[in-house]
Amino acid sequence: MVSKSSYEDPSSAPDTDAEIRRQKAIDEWLPITGSRNAKWWYSAFHNVTAMVGAGVLSLPYAMAHLGWGPGVVVLVLSWIITLYTLWQMVEMHEMVPGKRFDRYHELGQHAFGEKLGLYIVVPQQLIVEVGVNIVYMVTGGKSLKKFHDTVCPDHCKEIKLTYFIMIFASVHFVLSHLPNLNSISGVSLAAAVMSLSYSTIAWGASVDKGVQPDVDYGYRASTTTGKVFGFFNALGDVAFAYAGHNVVLEIQATIPSTPEKPSKGPMWKGVVVAYIVVALCYFPVALVGFYIFGNQVEDNILISLEKPAWLIAMANMFVVIHVIGSYQIYAMPVFDMIETVMVKKLRLPPSFLLRFVVRTVYVAFTMFVGITFPFFGGLLGFFGGFAFAPTTYFLPCVMWLAIYKPKRFSLSWIANYICIILGVLLMILSPIGGLRTIIIQAKTYEFYS
Repeated sequence: MVSKSSYEDPSSAPDTDAEIRRQKAIDEWLPITGSRNAKWWYSAFHNVTAMVGAGVLSLPYAMAHLGWGPGVVVLVLSWIITLYTLWQMVEMHEMVPGKRFDRYHELGQHAFGEKLGLYIVVPQQLIVEVGVNIVYMVTGGKSLKKFHDTVCPDHCKEIKLTYFIMIFASVHFVLSHLPNLNSISGVSLAAAVMSLSYSTIAWGASVDKGVQPDVDYGYRASTTTGKVFGFFNALGDVAFAYAGHNVVLEIQATIPSTPEKPSKGPMWKGVVVAYIVVALCYFPVALVGFYIFGNQVEDNILISLEKPAWLIAMANMFVVIHVIGSYQIYAMPVFDMIETVMVKKLRLPPSFLLRFVVRTVYVAFTMFVGITFPFFGGLLGFFGGFAFAPTTYFLPCVMWLAIYKPKRFSLSWIANYICIILGVLLMILSPIGGLRTIIIQAKTYEFYS
């Protein structure tokens, strides 16, 4: 059985054997559906790599804007809500017998209709995935620069951030030519291990440093305006930290499935393991980091930790390796979308050359934008609310309500509406804070410095 192209009208179903064979060949060539032999642990480390981004290092900074009470509530609530919405997506992957929704937008089309589904999901998913890739270009470059400056503080020549971003991008000019999601599982495993490692270093080194003598747990900003906008921006930072949903159906698509053994079993097992790892990374870093440094913590906690130099250098290198894996996980669905349009809409033959050109141009584009606008914290808050909140916090709930239609005021109905209300608030409030941060940082910024 062949899954119909999500970009074509169902009424024009392929009627000839040749067309069916062509569709099958295309599906086997595309990066998401190309290989379906993943094990449950692939799902675990792909999800860890997708979720535990470099955003974890900005959580103590977010806490400084949220304060103890609201900060803990926001962190815990986000963990519970996103685990719930992730479970919904895993369940919905194969709710139609004999069909799999291999991509987020295919599920959107099933819930909202052929055209509307594409218009609702694709722009948001692209903003998230391309946004993450750009932010990771900046993160990779900054961590390389920090590594260089830590290892060689005195007699080395100062190198511009631009060059470090280019060095980081050069890795992706090679890695992005791996054909499909399963082929990057080695990179993803290394990245998942690194995320646990640098998170542990971040809070471990903080504990070792001890509570700072003049620590202050009040709000970081002194003015009321600053406090309010800082709070909004911090919400975006937290939303960004839970952004794995954008690739969850694509990860599940790589797991084999039969009517007796559907893919949701192994996928969910992997997700639970991933979420335990996420909790082990997020909560200690956020709470210990804020406890030690108070509201003077930097937007990347590794910057607050100057010593021991070798450990901080190592943590920054771990961040680089992790971000390499994360970039690839988020880039794969984008490659899949572009290549699908190329071969199905424009009817170009699937070839190595097509793939080479598409992926090289994409990596060059994310590198160029990252070099041009490296305002890390503000970008996180802005993208976090604008696109992460819908795709992570409430789009799965809207789809669930549209497809399953639970009874009014039943537990499922209430839970979904609570998630939708909180998600919409997040979507409205956090970009406001993020935009203000970008404007403030842009005043003093020089291009290509």
